[in-house]
Amino acid sequence: MDEVKCPAGPSVALMIESPPLPVNRAVAVHYKGMRGRPRPDWGKLDSQGLNTTCQEEKAMAVRALLHYALEVPDLSVGEKFYRNFGLVDAPSRDDTVRLRPAPLKRETVLLYPGPRKRLHHLAFGAPGDELDAVKASLRKAGVRELDPPRGAPEGGIWIRDPDGNAVNIRSEGRELPPADPPLTLNSPGRIARVAARGCPEGREARPRRLGHVLLFTPDPDRQIDFYTRALGMRLSDRSRSIVAFLRCTTDHHNLAFLASKGPGFHHGSFEVGSIDEIALGAQRMLDAGCEPGWGVGRHVIGSNFFYYTRDPWGSFAEYFHDLDYIPEHCAWEARDFPEQDAIYRWGPPLPDYFGHNTELD
Repeated sequence: MDEVKCPAGPSVALMIESPPLPVNRAVAVHYKGMRGRPRPDWGKLDSQGLNTTCQEEKAMAVRALLHYALEVPDLSVGEKFYRNFGLVDAPSRDDTVRLRPAPLKRETVLLYPGPRKRLHHLAFGAPGDELDAVKASLRKAGVRELDPPRGAPEGGIWIRDPDGNAVNIRSEGRELPPADPPLTLNSPGRIARVAARGCPEGREARPRRLGHVLLFTPDPDRQIDFYTRALGMRLSDRSRSIVAFLRCTTDHHNLAFLASKGPGFHHGSFEVGSIDEIALGAQRMLDAGCEPGWGVGRHVIGSNFFYYTRDPWGSFAEYFHDLDYIPEHCAWEARDFPEQDAIYRWGPPLPDYFGHNTELD
């Protein structure tokens, strides 16, 4: 992981006061089966919802989100969608569609043929000794290894999480794109761009890397417990029983869970270079015939700008920019946010379809 100096004092999320925002009923689902269930200990929360217990007592085992794989009913439609989104084809030895951000060599999205869209598997990286640490952690948690799904990549460890999602942990490290040049933005009292025009010349988004995946789950607490205890991920923030965000890198989150009546895939999220790229990507997807998604806006949890474009099967692909960065050895205090901050600080009204789990239809 990248080493940077951690600022002194607790890290605090956005504290701007604003009127409560309506939370879509399909998103703010409280799983009935959790009532009466003992909640895992995520540390003591003060009156503001701030975690007052340091979470850095042990190193993370998994160190990267490598890719996600979906089953889809039409591979050509899926390939066209992700190519319009900005990904490029990766070499494939079979009928699996493999796609990647142009700056990277390794695929980050795999598409398999199937009767309807669903998650095929997630893949995480645990290079070198970390893979042995994962194996030891899984044994301690009583999680047994399984054979890989048909057609899945060979190698690594295969397991299933409590929702039945296939998970592959591979002895691979994180692949990062080359650094962008610094943005030159003029702001009140601070001039970074002089005698130069600031409007971008490009007219499309160029995804740099996969940042995170969000899954539906009937039990966010159970998923948090599994991924932190068995795979060594860390809870970054949550909002009650609505949504939770976990990390295995310096990103604020690499895996998130949204409450629903059953499991499902919600979205994969890709980093771009500016809010201009987000808007240009959104317009490109609309021009390509995609249904309107949601955005542009800014999240409270994670702080990133966003636009979600709807894929052909009712889930989403997200462009994001300016996500919170958490050094590995910096004490980050997870916050339990109120419901009005679960989704966003600003943006267009939240559409009903955003929280709809189409895999339950």
